[in-house]
Amino acid sequence: MSDNFSDPGQGHGKINIAFGAIIALVAATAYSFYQVSQLRTELGETREMLAAEISKVSETTNVSTKTGRASVDSLKADVDAARKLASQLAGQARIDASKHADDLASELQRAQQVQAQETAKVAQSVTAVSGEVSQVRNDTNVNGTRVTEVSTNLDKVKTQADATKSELEKTIAELTSTRGDLGVQSGLIATNGKQLQALKALGERNYTEFSLKKAKDTQRIGDLQVRLTNADVKRNRYTIEVIVDDKKVERKDRAVNEPVQFILSRSVIPYEFVVNEVKKDVIAGYLAAPKVQQSRTASNN
Repeated sequence: MSDNFSDPGQGHGKINIAFGAIIALVAATAYSFYQVSQLRTELGETREMLAAEISKVSETTNVSTKTGRASVDSLKADVDAARKLASQLAGQARIDASKHADDLASELQRAQQVQAQETAKVAQSVTAVSGEVSQVRNDTNVNGTRVTEVSTNLDKVKTQADATKSELEKTIAELTSTRGDLGVQSGLIATNGKQLQALKALGERNYTEFSLKKAKDTQRIGDLQVRLTNADVKRNRYTIEVIVDDKKVERKDRAVNEPVQFILSRSVIPYEFVVNEVKKDVIAGYLAAPKVQQSRTASNN
């Protein structure tokens, strides 16, 4: 208990921070999952476009190959016919026929070179597109791994959230309610730092932790001005003076974990001053204040 209340800021907001971190992680993870889903959609569209492009290139290649092959076959037939005719002729006619055959052979060679170049270009295009398809496939696999990691992280977050919720419910179940010194039934009372964090998580009241030393002047704790006048370590009792609506009120010989109640003019619900630990000239605990404040005058009206 001493570790929880010796310093006002110590242990403050651990469960709230845990919930905040879990919510932030869930939000960040959900956003990453959304981005991955969008990327997968875009990659799927890209893959379909590339597949269509490959099909188009293949069709073009088949047409070009068939056309080139027909042209080559036709030229071969012409060359064979010219050479056959040249062998049958004599003199100048034979020379002319041979020249014509040579011209046809040259044209055939050029046609074959053009066809080879076109085939090479098509092969390069297919290779490039295949490379892009492979890259898309690799990217898809990588993003599939990321999706798996995101799903795993979501499962871990859910497990942590369930564990935190279970622990919180268990702690709240341990809390008790008692009648305060004004005879008003109190809210749930925390006897240690863990239980106080559970009360804060419930959010039913505003809680201010304190460590109050014995002094001549009052110290502000939430909406109250409080001064410790006596701390009895052996009996675990204390005496305080509190300024309530500009009036000094003494609460003498109060016990640890006893809700000391004050009703201010600004609220019909009592403030509860709870001390969890008494040390030499020091008391530590918390002040529970109503979240919604309504003056007694307004309430009566």
